[in-house]
Amino acid sequence: MEPGGNVATQLRRGVLEHCVLAVLARSPEYAFELVRRLSAFDGLVTSEGTIYPLLSRLSRDGLVATTWQPSEAGPPRKYYDLTVAGRRALDAFAVEWTTFTDGVDDLLQQAGNGRSRGARGGRREH
Repeated sequence: MEPGGNVATQLRRGVLEHCVLAVLARSPEYAFELVRRLSAFDGLVTSEGTIYPLLSRLSRDGLVATTWQPSEAGPPRKYYDLTVAGRRALDAFAVEWTTFTDGVDDLLQQAGNGRSRGARGGRREH
């Protein structure tokens, strides 16, 4: 293993906040459901122990709002919803992510380790 730790773990740490915002852009969720939705995507498996501090920070930063809603399965649940500021942050991330991943893909391809240009479709030429 390299000095920075597991590559997938490092990548996940860097993008998890924005992946949470992307899930919340579809609909408000409570923490357990959010973990379940993220776990459905390869490489994004996380735990409630990771998600609660992240949601608290996103709330403090004004990127998500919270509400309590009744639950048929027990006590009320705390739901998290994207704010206008959260939507702006997600939109800005989407632009930066595309630029970043295009650059990384190009470098990997030049090194003979990347996907073919058609793998993501509609990519720009340099």
